Amino acid sequence: MSGNQSNTSKNHCDFDNSLIFTLVPPYILVISVLGIIFNVFVLMVFCLHKKACSVAEIYLSNLAGADLALVCCLPFWAEYVRKGFNWTFSESLCEVTSAVIYMNAFCSIYFLVLVSIDRYVALVHPLSHERIRQPFYAKLGCLFVWILGLVFALPIFIYRKLEFKPQSNLTYCSLNFTSDQYLASEVITITFSFIIPVIIILFCTVKIIQALRKRLIEVLSIQKTDQKATTLILAVLLAFLICWVPFHVTKILDVLQYTRILKCHITLNIFQQISSYLAFFNSVLNPILYVLVGKTFQKRAKELFMLWNKNQTASFTRLSTRLTSFKFDQSSK
Repeated sequence: MSGNQSNTSKNHCDFDNSLIFTLVPPYILVISVLGIIFNVFVLMVFCLHKKACSVAEIYLSNLAGADLALVCCLPFWAEYVRKGFNWTFSESLCEVTSAVIYMNAFCSIYFLVLVSIDRYVALVHPLSHERIRQPFYAKLGCLFVWILGLVFALPIFIYRKLEFKPQSNLTYCSLNFTSDQYLASEVITITFSFIIPVIIILFCTVKIIQALRKRLIEVLSIQKTDQKATTLILAVLLAFLICWVPFHVTKILDVLQYTRILKCHITLNIFQQISSYLAFFNSVLNPILYVLVGKTFQKRAKELFMLWNKNQTASFTRLSTRLTSFKFDQSSK
């Protein structure tokens, strides 16, 4: 997502990467460790709890799965940056990690699109559209998003190759796009991974807020579950927009710079680096929001811990009983 990853980057401004090589690797490693721990915890709470997930929780658990896939790939990129953008792993790993990172960006926003539509239907059209708010359709929608994300990541998987530069003695994990392919890829990415989903999310969010204002008393007294879920989802949406909008804005500016509509400026390149690593932080922020804002998630986590403690206590009691029985038998002999 950063560095010399495309042979189309010849028009980009050069700037000193020394700070990136020093600061970014430890930052990415911290993000990776925290992201793996937090997202595994979220998936355990959603998947191991005896109560079936609601429609919104199905979407959020898939979002956690996408975040987990991202943070598992980040350590390779931390090492890539640490060695001055010198890829020391295999070409297949270069392709897979790049494709997974791209899939995360695509799938994450469309899981949020699905959850926004679900909240919109639940609060704005609660009766007429209740039939489509079923777990089966939610799982089907998630499967469709994963397949679509894989399709959109195929060009990344195909064209991401290792490229050795004799003048720098470095091996880059770069995108071997032509100029036309690069522009087409960027325009498609910006359109389908940013503009269209953000428009849908903003439309649903405005309608949700309007519905909450009009039916405040009803929501507080009758639909407390929907209100709690909506509060969590609005927080997750806000976090996503804060973390990912700068990244997509820099992509738009990068296309304008590449087509020479904008002049090359070092500030844009610095902003590109910062926005890329800010986007990674979203994969850690989501689980934190589940714990801090998600009242239903907190309840699920407490119930799961209580169940584990109960099972452990029961197992310890059975083990103690067996040991006592064994000692008694031995003494009798």
